[in-house]
Formats: sequence, C-alpha cells, structure tokens
Amino acid sequence: MSETKKPFYITTPIYYPSDKLHIGHAYTTVAGDAMARYKRLRGHEVWYLTGTDEHGQKIERKAQEKGKTPQQFVDDIVVTIKELWKKLDISNDDFIRTTEDRHKAVVEQIFDQLLQQGDIYKGNYEGLYCTPCESFFLERQLVNGNCPDCGRPVELVKEESYFFRMSKYADRLLQFYEDNPEFIQPESRKNEMINNFIKPGLEDLAVSRTTFEWGVKVKGDPKHVVYVWIDALSNYITALGYGSGDQSKYDKFWPADVHLVGKEIVRFHTIYWPIMLMALGLPLPKKVFAHGWLLMKDGKISKSKGNVVDPVTLIDRYGLDALRYYLLREVPFGADGAFTPENFVERINFDLANDLGNLLNRTIAMIDKYFGGDVPAYDGNVTSFDETLSKLAVGTAEQVEAAMERMEFSVALSAIWQLVSRTNKYIDETQPWTLAKSEEKRGELASVMHHLAESLRIVSILLQPFLTNAPLKIRAQLGLTEGELTAWDSAKQFGQFPGGTKVAKGDPIFPRLDVPVETAFIAESMSGGTAPAAAEETPAESAQAAQAAAPAEAAAPAAPAAKEEIAIDEFAKVELRVAQVLAAEPIPKADKLLKLQLDLGFEQRQVVSGIAKFYTPEQLVGRKVICVTNLKPVKLRGEMSQGMILAASHGDQLTLATVPEDMPNGAIVK
Repeated sequence: MSETKKPFYITTPIYYPSDKLHIGHAYTTVAGDAMARYKRLRGHEVWYLTGTDEHGQKIERKAQEKGKTPQQFVDDIVVTIKELWKKLDISNDDFIRTTEDRHKAVVEQIFDQLLQQGDIYKGNYEGLYCTPCESFFLERQLVNGNCPDCGRPVELVKEESYFFRMSKYADRLLQFYEDNPEFIQPESRKNEMINNFIKPGLEDLAVSRTTFEWGVKVKGDPKHVVYVWIDALSNYITALGYGSGDQSKYDKFWPADVHLVGKEIVRFHTIYWPIMLMALGLPLPKKVFAHGWLLMKDGKISKSKGNVVDPVTLIDRYGLDALRYYLLREVPFGADGAFTPENFVERINFDLANDLGNLLNRTIAMIDKYFGGDVPAYDGNVTSFDETLSKLAVGTAEQVEAAMERMEFSVALSAIWQLVSRTNKYIDETQPWTLAKSEEKRGELASVMHHLAESLRIVSILLQPFLTNAPLKIRAQLGLTEGELTAWDSAKQFGQFPGGTKVAKGDPIFPRLDVPVETAFIAESMSGGTAPAAAEETPAESAQAAQAAAPAEAAAPAAPAAKEEIAIDEFAKVELRVAQVLAAEPIPKADKLLKLQLDLGFEQRQVVSGIAKFYTPEQLVGRKVICVTNLKPVKLRGEMSQGMILAASHGDQLTLATVPEDMPNGAIVK
C-alpha cells in the first residue's frame, strides 16, 4: 500500500451528554469532518469516530434532578446529539457510547489487566475533586481555590480508591515527547504539560470511586466504579474492536493519526492516555491536536451568561454551508476565537454572497449571453491575463493540501478565496463586455469564458472538505456531472472543462443578508428570547415579502437631520470618477485603515480608507469603486491619501458604492 493510501483514523472527544450541545461542540466535530472528507478525497481509507462519554457522578446527579434513571437521561440527550450531527452532515463512520456492552466489557478487562500487572493498586484517597470536570487536583493546582479548568468549586473527597502508578512512566513519557515532537499540537500545549504537571512531580492517579454507582464496575470489587477518564479514553480502541473477538479494525487503523480535543482536556489525552497505553503495551497515537475555544464577547459559552449559540438555529436560517464555512474560516485552528453575530453575517455577505456567489452568477450569465449557454473549448492561454489565473488555479490545490496536512483549515480556505478573488479580478481585467463588441476578439472572449468556468470547477473541488452542498450546486449550474472532472487530483490540471457543456442558470447559492436584521435575530436567539417579528422569516422569505409589499403600505422612515443646503455649482466642484482597486493592504497599528492603490484609467493613486472593519484586502482587489479625486491630499498615519472612496453606512453596516463592471476606469460619475 502506497504512503498516500494508508488508512487514516481521526477522532473527536466523546462528548458529555449532560445537556444539549452548542456551537463549540459543533466546531470540533465539523473540523474533524473536514479532515476526514479531505483524506477520503485524497484516496485514504478513513475511519472517523465520535461519540458520548455517559458515565460519572455528574450524570447520576442530573438524572436524579430530572426524575429519570441515568440510562434514560443519557438516551434522551444522545438522540439530540445524533440529530445535530446529521444536520451538520457529519460523515462519521462510528458513534461510540460508553454505556454500550462492546465498550464496558473491554474497560473491565483493561482495568483488570493493569491491576494484575501491578500498575494499579488499592489505597485510600483524600483530595480535591471537581465533579463537572471529573478531575482530581492538588492544592497547588487550584486557581483561587477553584478548579483550574472550569473555575467551579472543588470538593474534598475521602474514600478507598484504586491508584494508577503514573510516576512509574513519567520519564518514559518525557522521552516520547522528545522523540515525537509533533505528538502534541500546538507546541505551546506540550510546554504546559511538561512544566505544570510532569516536572513538578507526576502524582499517582486515583482511578476508582465508591461514592456513586453510575459507571463501569471494577471486576471482582463492584463497590468501586472505574474512574470516568479511564473509561472514556478507552473508547478510542474499544470502538475499533480492541479486546473483542474481532480486532480487524483495530489492526488496520490503530494507532490513531489524530485525536482532536479541546484545550481543556489536553492533560488527559497527553499524559493519562499515553501512560495507559504504555502500561498496556500498545502503540501511542501519532498526534493530539488541542484546539482553542470558540468564545463569546463575554467569555466562555454558558447558559448562565445567556450566550449559548444553537447551531440548529443558524443552520435552519442561513444554511449548513454558511455555518461550516464560518467555523472553519473565522478562527485559526488551535487558537481561541470569538463568535459575534456581526462577524457571522459579514462572512456570509462578503465571502460567500459577494465573492463566490457573485462570481458564479456573473460567469453563468456571461456564458449564457455570449455563447448561448455553451462553455467554449480550451484553447490554451489566449489573453495576457490567462496564464496568471491558470497558474494560480493549479497551484491552489497544493496550497490547500499543505495547509490541511497541518490542520490549518482557515489557511486552506484563505488560499481558495485568493483564487476566487483573483478570478473576480480577472473578469475586470479582461472586460468580456468589451471583447464581445468585436468579432475579432471572439477567440479571446471564448478563452475568458473557459478560464472562468474552469476556475469555478477547481474551486468546487477544493471546497468539498469544508462545504457539503455548495460544490454540488456550483457544478450543477456549470453543467458538470460527478466523475473524473470532480475528483481531487483533477484540480491540479487546468483546461479540463469539456467544451460544449451547457450551463444552467440557478438561484443564488448564498443570498445576501440584511446585516441589522440578521444580527438582531442571532443576538435574540443567543439570549433565549424571541427574535423580532421582522426577523422570524428566513432571509429569502424576507426579500420576497419586501418585493411584494405595496409602497403605500410601507411605514415611512424617520427623516434624518438635514445638513445645510448647497447650490448646484458648489456640488459641481466635487469630481467623482470610477476607479478600480489594484492592491490593498492594512496599515500597521491602524485597525480601521486600509491603503488602496487605485487605477483611474489615466493615472494610479493611493487612497487611505477607514474600511478595514468591513472589507479584507482580498475582497477589494479588482472591485470598481467611486473616488472623490479633487480632495486635497492628506497624510493619515504617515501614508499619503490622494482622495476618498464613497460608501453607504447604516448603524454598524457599511457597503462600498460601486458602478457596473463595464464602466471604464476614470469615467466621471455625475
């Protein structure tokens, strides 16, 4: 079997079903799904595992509060989790529950083996325990007397317990870290484990409890319940059939290529789990990737704070791909990031509706208009702009692969969007509407149409790990059927689009959203309130209703405060011209400012504009804007600004004023 076709095993943490899952859980699972889909597209045989960790004192207490047995309680929650994974289109190959017999029987065996070989011994435990985290802590590890992970109070526990000789394996674990520098990612997590837990002295771990009943019982000593983390961590091998009559999956897929976890459970996966495996004589996983938290403006997601984001609400209103794109693009995987309604809506508008959706709409419309809907055949690079685009398109696949191998999802998507932006710019450079006026330019026009269709074909392929619906919709409008031309490796070859393929105009794949309405809707849903009446419709329904409403029935908006009137000759002093953005870049230490290079047709100018909050540089390159060209030059943050570009603003929303794409650079706006 070749290196690129090796089996690939990826896992999420198994989630604790004490309540409904939220967007933070979706974040981890969507990331794992993107990686699994990517590896399948590359030809690997993939096993993607997720599931639920269903034992422990917290579950037992929650069930009692609800008047249910623990099993009834977790069964009800697990139904909602599986429904969420289906709604998120998660392509997991298995779903492990720690209450399943296939798991419990093997956990009993593992505990008994470790006991028999002397790695576990019986003693008495007195220490500090956090019930929500199912974790023991030393006094020095507490933060202000509370759990260092969740900040809640800890309990003093005194009971007979079995202990795992963790200290026996400390040196061996450090050596493993040194020999396998990629084992813990990001690197900072490894330093934290060594400095905070191993170097101060790795204590033997209490691995059983007698103060509750809900869990796997110790074989031969049933008053003891196996410590929930020994139980939970074993899922990664019990799900593969380890310790059962059929270990074929275990033999094929273990060791895991990557365990995806949140940073709050790094210790369990990079200290306890490797030591367990060492004691069992089993190979260790190749990598543990601990991502950061998806935070709200006021900190961690919490019901008590009223900031819980339900992914189902977002999917139902904005579509699955919008949520998947936001989760994977907004935050560099591994770092903490913040969810805000404004950022969510702006990502949809700028990236999905404006950039990708508009590119598809323009391409299909022009092929339909200029070639009767038939994509012209490839004839090499004809225009002076063709080669630049085709080289970028082919090179993007390699950029995406490199980023995905490092689990840099936002970097991979950024590379794809560079291609999307460059293709939009290509339209403005080649000006098909001008080429269409001359029969002599028919060959150039045909080349432009093919390059656009081919670039979109490649984009649709590269998007497949991330978005599960949009790639199919793009290809449907392009007239492509699934097959060789939609396989991953075909994205590395340009000019494959079959000439004569009939395009089919469709609805916009990402409708543009009303920012104030949608941010209000999301904010209300987060707080558990009822969304405003105007926001109870979907964005598409809202647009239809607006079109159907009679002007006489519309409520008149309040008149804004009027500025001093001016005469027509005063207004005539302002010179407005069409300009095209050639380049854009941020200005250091100026969060609101972007430095733009504008093509005015007769000259190039630099303009500094306060739009960095609303547009990225990539989104601006190639756009037609309206520039005030006779303002006196000024210096802003040390950069010369030779004019001003026009935009419309309303509340927290800002949109650039623009003109039709066939309007030449330098044209006067009257």
